[in-house]
Amino acid sequence: MENQRNFFITIALSILILTLWQVFYMNPRIEHQRQAAQVEQQRTEQAKKQAEASAGQQGASNQAATSQTAGQAAPAAPNANVPGQSSQEKVQANRAESVADTKRVKIDTPSLSGSISLTGARLDDLVLKHYRETVDKNSPNIELLNPAGLPDGYYAEIGFVGSDQTGQVPGPTTVWTVEGNSTLTPSTPVTLTYTNDKGLTFKRTISVDDKYMFTIDDSVTNAGSQPVSLSNYGRVTRFNKPDDRSSYVLHEGLIGVTGKEGLQEIKYSKIEEEKQVTPGKSDDGWLGITDKYWAVALVPPEKQAFQPHFNYFSDGRPRYQSDYLTDPIKIAPGQTTSVESLVFAGAKQVGTINQYEKDRHIRQFDLLIDWGWFYFITKPMFWLIDTLYKFFGNFGLAIIATTVILKLAFFPLANKSYASMAKMKLVQPAMAELREKYADDKMKQQQALMELYKKEKINPIAGCWPMLLQVPVFFALYKVLYITIEMRHAPFYGWIHDLAAPDPTSVFNLFGLLPYTPPAFLPHLGVWALILGVTMFMQMRMNPTPPDPTQAMIFNWMPVVFTIMMANFPAGLVIYYAWNNSLSILQQGIIMKRQGVPIELGNNLKTLFSRKKKPKPAE
Repeated sequence: MENQRNFFITIALSILILTLWQVFYMNPRIEHQRQAAQVEQQRTEQAKKQAEASAGQQGASNQAATSQTAGQAAPAAPNANVPGQSSQEKVQANRAESVADTKRVKIDTPSLSGSISLTGARLDDLVLKHYRETVDKNSPNIELLNPAGLPDGYYAEIGFVGSDQTGQVPGPTTVWTVEGNSTLTPSTPVTLTYTNDKGLTFKRTISVDDKYMFTIDDSVTNAGSQPVSLSNYGRVTRFNKPDDRSSYVLHEGLIGVTGKEGLQEIKYSKIEEEKQVTPGKSDDGWLGITDKYWAVALVPPEKQAFQPHFNYFSDGRPRYQSDYLTDPIKIAPGQTTSVESLVFAGAKQVGTINQYEKDRHIRQFDLLIDWGWFYFITKPMFWLIDTLYKFFGNFGLAIIATTVILKLAFFPLANKSYASMAKMKLVQPAMAELREKYADDKMKQQQALMELYKKEKINPIAGCWPMLLQVPVFFALYKVLYITIEMRHAPFYGWIHDLAAPDPTSVFNLFGLLPYTPPAFLPHLGVWALILGVTMFMQMRMNPTPPDPTQAMIFNWMPVVFTIMMANFPAGLVIYYAWNNSLSILQQGIIMKRQGVPIELGNNLKTLFSRKKKPKPAE
């Protein structure tokens, strides 16, 4: 009974982890290949369209953000028409050429470099100073935002929607004038001005902190003789989808927290199908577009009612857009009205995001990071690892220390579990005797076994808990390694330069000693995967080999299957699992020795590797 129970538990856990591997590794890999081909095709089609026509499509609409040409969409307001805009976008050869196409204000902060286009006061040139594309120190920095003329155009814009009474208000084509300082730094804000033919003067002060938050402070002065009404809008527009997104593990796409709906996560595929998602009106929250590690989000003016929209436009160049439009703001003659909005554009650092939520009073801004359904496990797991990292200075050591702490936390339960399993082995002869005695009466057999368990104080299902507890911990650690930018390119010792990526070594080129790359069809088996396999093999060999041939075969092959499967997971997770197995071997050995139960490891290894003697031929 004990062997069969363990057999079924092992099978169930194997199926569970194999399923997780399929969902979290294989499916995203297949999806990524399909999406990469799709993206390449879209880029080819876009380049063809741009070459055939230098002018964009003109349109007008009373619906949010549907009235502009490719790259020039702006949200609409109730009772207001969005100004039509024709575009003469050129096909740019490179990023530098596209940036140089308009007059700009330079951005220089400890975390960011780039510029703001004076046409539209658009934030469309942003480079992250602390993050590079690969672990190579000489690789290019991450270019988060790009001008609309590029295939990967991506920008944020704040503007106004007016009427005939307001005249031309700041929008996508408005050319602003710089007052004084022309370089934006944390200590030197930049002021832009624009005056229209109706006597409206717009003064925009842009400031930025030392991280990733821009503050847009707009004041509008009505020098005319009539009251006017206008609305403030903000939008994040993107022309491409990230090439390396993983739809199965975390959310990437349009996102926001507004109104009664709360968190809204809209994948690219969903918005492509539905075209527009319109939540209810709100007076707080945020919205934008998120990637795995980066995001651009808008925070509308505080306590100002606004209508959020999430859009996909297929006219001209296909594009994705999150935008909002405030209710009309009335300005009497001689009056000045101010509105303040925020733009977050940068890395999704956990501490930074949490601090913005607290200091700027941004509703549930921490949800910009996809902690998942099991956030109550994932967030504490990250906090523990991050706290230990600050002490050790290395995330690999932090993961190892986390494993020890988890082992200590679960020690009482694991101790009882292993002790119960040890007692179970001691009473195996008595159990065999009862099964033989009541072989023809299964009910009496079960009753007798339960009496035996009660007498010896044995919990027959206690052995399940150590294995079952590893599943949520395993998932939480995987999620932390995968979604948090703190783990990105975090090195360990030796050959591990990125704990969030698989072990780069392979047994098929002798771990880099042979100068060639193994073919893709061979399983990826790195050093740490083999260490994990050995520790799992030793842990299983501490128990007697099952007498059933089928169970014995699974018993022998399971470490091999897990080794191949786990080799493709992040190196940090493999290190955790190998270290966890090592601690489990030590813990189980101590408990078995205390209980007087023989440790089968030596005998099992001897039996496995010793050659069976051939029977002597009959004389």
